[in-house]
Amino acid sequence: MLQLTGIPQTEITGNILGKITHESVGIAKRGDYVFVTNDRNPGAGYAAILSPQPLTNGKLAALLCTEDQLKCLNQGDIVSIDSAGRINILYEKNSNHNSLLVTERCNCACVMCPQSINNFEEDKTPLTLRIISLIDKDAQVLGITGGEPTLLGDSLIDIVRACKERLPRTKLMLLSNGIRFDDFEYVKRLMLVQHPDLTIDIPLYSDTDTEHNKIVKAKGFYRTITGLYNLARFNQRIGIRVVVNKLTYKRLPQLAEFLYHNFPFVFHIAFMQMETINLARENIELLWIDPHDYNEQLEEAVFYLWRRSMNVSIYNAQLCVLPKTLWQFARKSISTWKNIYLEECSPCDCRKDCGGLFESSEDLHSHYLRALKGN
Repeated sequence: MLQLTGIPQTEITGNILGKITHESVGIAKRGDYVFVTNDRNPGAGYAAILSPQPLTNGKLAALLCTEDQLKCLNQGDIVSIDSAGRINILYEKNSNHNSLLVTERCNCACVMCPQSINNFEEDKTPLTLRIISLIDKDAQVLGITGGEPTLLGDSLIDIVRACKERLPRTKLMLLSNGIRFDDFEYVKRLMLVQHPDLTIDIPLYSDTDTEHNKIVKAKGFYRTITGLYNLARFNQRIGIRVVVNKLTYKRLPQLAEFLYHNFPFVFHIAFMQMETINLARENIELLWIDPHDYNEQLEEAVFYLWRRSMNVSIYNAQLCVLPKTLWQFARKSISTWKNIYLEECSPCDCRKDCGGLFESSEDLHSHYLRALKGN
């Protein structure tokens, strides 16, 4: 998430959560809002005030921020503010890549996981439900991720229900390793919420249990497969995600065949370039392969599925690294707050159609990255 740092003008106790507004709000609703203003006397009642100059009322919860920092905050964004003045943007109104990090706990330890794991965290569910209550109802899409969201048990069901009630027109995308879905009764309780537009994306890294379990560091292969079938019994829309790296690329064609024959009901299959942070960076010698060097296997897998009318995409890839035959499958999938283009991308004729790179890839990316001209 994007983070800014302001200078507290008063002591801030605990965390403040609120929706950004650049306009004055009625007194009754002010507690939900963080007011961004140049007014040195903005009135009381707001969750916090963010201003480029000190306020005349020294009793208000206020942070001093630069003009450039304040320009990063849009009407309708949702932020949290801690006692040190750190401002975390939890939801960006103008982005279609918003996700709720509902837990940092996980029952796997995937060798390329980009997310830090904390199995001793406090319950995030009250915070998550509060954020949902503040999101504008016209939000197009919202992700639910972790960690592993199903470790919340029935609290995850409460979160999905809250999204249905508060954001009935918002597409909901849940990312899970699928292991907990081997419990049919749990799946049944989740499905009884009857969210009108829910997609559940589940990773599968190999067509063999040995290789998949080696990557996730858990005996999850057959439990995940059982979970996929349990979800399918309720006609739940399911996506499969495959992170491609040195451990997975050689068997991409066999994996594609396995997916087609065993899960013809899945809604979507995505082959993804790796995000090289956290565990992925720690295990980089084990995992790293130039994405250009697995194009042959990727092309074979993608076209195997495409020829059989499977909905298939390539995420997080750069057009200059992919063969042109695969461009039609490439999607701009990297979240806006961690999406970058390198200096050599500036003159590229295809930049507007290219997904760019993760910020973490600035120092580790394909050697074939280059500007394309006349394409």
